[in-house]
Amino acid sequence: MENLLSRSLKGLTYQFDRLIKSKLWLKVVIALVLGILSGILLGPDLGLIDSKTVLTITSWLALPGQVFLSVIQMIVVPLVVASVVRGLAANNNPAAIKKNGLLAITFIFVSTAIAASIGIILGLNIQPGSFIDASALIDMSAVSSSKEVAGGFPPLAELPDKVSSLIPRNPIASMVSGEMLQIILFAAVLGAAMLSIPAHQSKPLFDVLAALQEVCLRIVSWAMVLAPLAVFGLITKLVASVGLEVLAGMAIYVVTVIAGLLMIAVLYIIIVRLTLDQPVKEFFNNIKELLLLAFSTSSSAAVMPITLKVVEDKLNIRTDISRFLIPLGATINMAGTALYQGVATVFLAQVFNVDLSISSYLFVVTMAVAASVGSPATPGAGIVILSIVLEGVGIPSAGIALILGVDRILDMFRTSINVLGDVTACTVVKFLTTKKNDQHLELKTQVIQPQPED
Repeated sequence: MENLLSRSLKGLTYQFDRLIKSKLWLKVVIALVLGILSGILLGPDLGLIDSKTVLTITSWLALPGQVFLSVIQMIVVPLVVASVVRGLAANNNPAAIKKNGLLAITFIFVSTAIAASIGIILGLNIQPGSFIDASALIDMSAVSSSKEVAGGFPPLAELPDKVSSLIPRNPIASMVSGEMLQIILFAAVLGAAMLSIPAHQSKPLFDVLAALQEVCLRIVSWAMVLAPLAVFGLITKLVASVGLEVLAGMAIYVVTVIAGLLMIAVLYIIIVRLTLDQPVKEFFNNIKELLLLAFSTSSSAAVMPITLKVVEDKLNIRTDISRFLIPLGATINMAGTALYQGVATVFLAQVFNVDLSISSYLFVVTMAVAASVGSPATPGAGIVILSIVLEGVGIPSAGIALILGVDRILDMFRTSINVLGDVTACTVVKFLTTKKNDQHLELKTQVIQPQPED
């Protein structure tokens, strides 16, 4: 009996080891749970270790996470350039490229505006700001002395300068500073120019970019080995730094944001069900690891190679769509971030008793859409965008300190929704273009079909 039990335990251990080795997402989940537990043990709630020692320990534990994020940020620019140019090269039909781009941008802008509106509506109905005493967490006297004045919409005279600034005067400088929208525009112009010259002249550069893309994907695959250690260290540092008391005090705000993100996810799933010839269960099985990795890394750029692989291999999206839309979506498709900004703006307005008018809410939606364009596809970008929105509606910028403690957690959730939005955009464009091509082919067949003789 004992030998039988021993063999059973060994068999279970072997199966569990195989599961962990083959499933990166399971490693991430285990690392996430262990990170929370470690953060509680090291945090201020239990007080087992003095704060100075905790800071040293968590700094070293977070080192793999910092290295992981640095590697991703290092490789994202060449990966985006190579992916966009090769995406254009996959379809040498300029009309099709233009159509794909217009459909994707329309979908992205509409979904982002809807997401920001849902965030505002949830914030107004749940009123998370009424459940917290801001004076207990930040210096209200400093807030009152530095209260911002609402800026409103920028003057029409400044819009031409804003538009012209999107064109990179110095592409190398844009790459150095990480201006992703400018980089994508440069890559798009470069790809279009290469398509306009004879194939034998552009082929050497296409081959170089193909090699560059493969090298970038290999480096990302190396970085993904660090993902579980990165998640463990970063989550441990987060929980140990802010403590459970602060996290619990912001619970209603966190729940409001997560509820809104779930609503956006349901909306995306409905769209996928209508545009993709694949059962919902199978679709979830195909993307679950992608969404979990996006959740753990908080970076759309970090999972871009995996997103490309999933949409092409498992969802059967054509390369001319995926190679162009996934890098584009990682830069401008930020519905999750837009919803977060809507909730956060209403939340802070309630905390600081700032009355927002209808025009203020319209400004929040507009800025959520506009500021999402070109924002870095890296962790913490939502806070940068939020500061722009808050300044425009006259909410004290010091309020960011109030939500900074839980931003990392929410960043993980909203990144997963952003990546789901990228996948959904690909399915929508594929559905619309395929349907139109099928209709055109059917019409053409009817035209050339011989008529029966009388």
